[in-house]
Amino acid sequence: MPFQIFYYHGCWFLGSFACALNNFSSFLVISASVGNMVLISVDRYIAICDPMLYPSTVTIKRVTVCIFLCWIFSSVHAGWILRDILGQPDIYNSCIGECVLIVNYAEGVVDLVLTFFAPIIVITYLYTRVFVVAVSQARAMRSQITAITVGPVAITVQRSEMKAAKTLGVLVLVFLLCSCPYYCFTVAADSNLLGGSSGEAELWLIYLNSCINPVIYVFCYPWFRKTVKMIFTLNVFKSDSCEAKVL
Repeated sequence: MPFQIFYYHGCWFLGSFACALNNFSSFLVISASVGNMVLISVDRYIAICDPMLYPSTVTIKRVTVCIFLCWIFSSVHAGWILRDILGQPDIYNSCIGECVLIVNYAEGVVDLVLTFFAPIIVITYLYTRVFVVAVSQARAMRSQITAITVGPVAITVQRSEMKAAKTLGVLVLVFLLCSCPYYCFTVAADSNLLGGSSGEAELWLIYLNSCINPVIYVFCYPWFRKTVKMIFTLNVFKSDSCEAKVL
């Protein structure tokens, strides 16, 4: 995103190589961000639907391999789509100072399937399964507790169910809202011009989705909020900061 500062009134000041590198980085980080969303949904699916096997299934080694493969796939995906501009960075530029990228229709369709339709189907299915299992577990607990005590158990479970539903809805809705404009723009033309002001707003929406993901996934955890507070208040530099209880 900071490199867009150098694209001022249609002029790119960093040269053809930096233009190609910027476009490659854009495709790479977007693809990797979506891939990490899928990995997180798989992690939550295993944790909720098969909690007994979670410690043995989701190990540090396997997580490292999955993240590594995600970035490798994203690099291959971005490299294939931008193979022309990586080989000849100024192939689509009509004059010096331009930074233009054109994605052909076939390549745009592949990108649409791999970074939009397939992830949203996988994420929606997994989170729907997570929600169904979470609701069934909550109802089972409610029925067992109700048999022993009477009180605000039903209200508590209903709130838990609603929170799970809202979380699922926010995750999918934000991804759709941020991604649909760009992919609608991609499908709208046989050849997609991504440079200057053309398609720029749609790309920034996808960037925004990648920025919102950490907020959705992580900021709901109290330990993360405490850690961020320690960092921004510079308490992390204190000698006893390593002994702070954030969990």
